Amino acid sequence: MREVKLDEIFEIARGGSPRPIKKFVTKDPKGVNWIKIGDTTDSKYITKTKEKIIEEGVSKSRYVEPGDFLLTNSMSFGRPYILKIDGCIHDGWLVLKPKSDQIFEDYFYYILGSPVMKREFKKKAKGTTVKNLNISLVSDVKIPLPSLSEQKAIVAKLDRAQRLIDIDREMLAKYDELIQSVFLEMFGDPVRNEKGWEVKKLGEVCNKITDGTHHSPDTFENEEYPYITAKHVDPFKVDFYSKPSYVKKEDHEKIYSRCNPEKGDVLLIKDGATTGKAAINPYDFEFSMLSSLALLKLDENQLRGNYLINVLNDERYKDLIRQKYMSGVAIKRYTLKKINQFEIPIPKIELQKQFDEIVANIDAEKQETLESSKKSEELFSSLVQGVFG
Repeated sequence: MREVKLDEIFEIARGGSPRPIKKFVTKDPKGVNWIKIGDTTDSKYITKTKEKIIEEGVSKSRYVEPGDFLLTNSMSFGRPYILKIDGCIHDGWLVLKPKSDQIFEDYFYYILGSPVMKREFKKKAKGTTVKNLNISLVSDVKIPLPSLSEQKAIVAKLDRAQRLIDIDREMLAKYDELIQSVFLEMFGDPVRNEKGWEVKKLGEVCNKITDGTHHSPDTFENEEYPYITAKHVDPFKVDFYSKPSYVKKEDHEKIYSRCNPEKGDVLLIKDGATTGKAAINPYDFEFSMLSSLALLKLDENQLRGNYLINVLNDERYKDLIRQKYMSGVAIKRYTLKKINQFEIPIPKIELQKQFDEIVANIDAEKQETLESSKKSEELFSSLVQGVFG
């Protein structure tokens, strides 16, 4: 199969930002779309923007059109997106404009996002702490270029495999929605508390509320003790293995002597942009925590973990505690003192235990879908490897 450099088939350019950007942002719906990395989703397409800029900003930026490809050029560099809208991009993007009508956009979406391409980008990226791509590096990358009909045949095969992954993801989302629906039916809105449950402060129904270390230790890719921070916690989920980091034994022992997470404890993000997310610790091994996380050890005769994380992750409840308890200007945070003051409706423990059983049954079905999803992703990866090497 013929190989070509990317700059043979694309015009490659970097975005630009009119400065100061605040002078160019507008609320006028007729403004020009201002396309930022924050406008991306799990989709391959960018279809809308949160902000617009005035016409005068276009000449100070980079104008892009539907069908263009965007690549992030720093941090999570090399992730491709296909534009479905026109607008302007800042300097965190590279734009690839097709030079030929023999380019099938979905084929290039798959190849630009493939593991082999990510390896090429990573190898060529400059910088030590922050990796960056630039025009010359991307231009020099070679890719296989089959005929247009072959491109379409490859995409059809990959699309079928991707659809299996999408179906599993949709099913997993439905399981999460079901748990939330059951929660509201059993316990009601945790803010309005229309069922009249007794309200207690969180400190009254926890045996311990603390946080991780305030002195960040050196971290390593391979050490004995895992180190968990806010980046590992999402609503209802703790995922250490996607971004593992470790600390030395002596650091772990100092941290763990004060903050000792155990399986079943609740972890709550208390600092930063993701403050308020909560999940149950699923791990039965020891690990150290950073102070961005609070550790909640529950009095299980009064409060169960599944009930609590559904309260803490409820958007209405999060809005309430933000208004009442959040401090900080540049960095938003909850102090331990404030967390102890959180007011929680406390249903009868028997009802909370019933909810535990329902969640366990749904989680068992969810696990089957997770295993199916893993197989679908392995199939997709195998197909991509077979096509792109």
